[in-house]
Amino acid sequence: MLKKSAAMLAIASLVFTVSCKENAALKIDENKAKEAEIAHAEAGQVPVIKFETMEHDFGTIKQGDKVEYVYKFTNEGAAPLVLSQVKPSCGCTTPNWTKTPVAPGESGEIKVVFDSHGKSGKQSKTVNVHSNTESGTDVLKFTAEIEKPEGVGAKN
Repeated sequence: MLKKSAAMLAIASLVFTVSCKENAALKIDENKAKEAEIAHAEAGQVPVIKFETMEHDFGTIKQGDKVEYVYKFTNEGAAPLVLSQVKPSCGCTTPNWTKTPVAPGESGEIKVVFDSHGKSGKQSKTVNVHSNTESGTDVLKFTAEIEKPEGVGAKN
């Protein structure tokens, strides 16, 4: 009974979170998410997200460069995995992710594009991944060292 209550709370939170967003890129198919959540809650089965890596270092890049990285994951659980929201820590990062339920044993990905325009020095950013796993949230991280263009800030 406790699991069913927790599942219903998760569904309500998911619907509230998704329905309050105006950005269509952040929305998922609410009916599919509800179906997946209800099905696995009733069966007592949960999805388990396993990332190949949760951290990436872009190394040294030039100011103004746009770089991208794809975080790959597998559903190692026994129920469909649904990513309800992928939220970066700043507006300089744009995510794109698998928006359909990922069946057990199947894989998906989250691509992040980091725009270094206006940034300099060491940068550390995060991307919060909200899903229907038991923990509900995973945090991906990336870093970059951004070089200023030649002549900027130099004394003549």
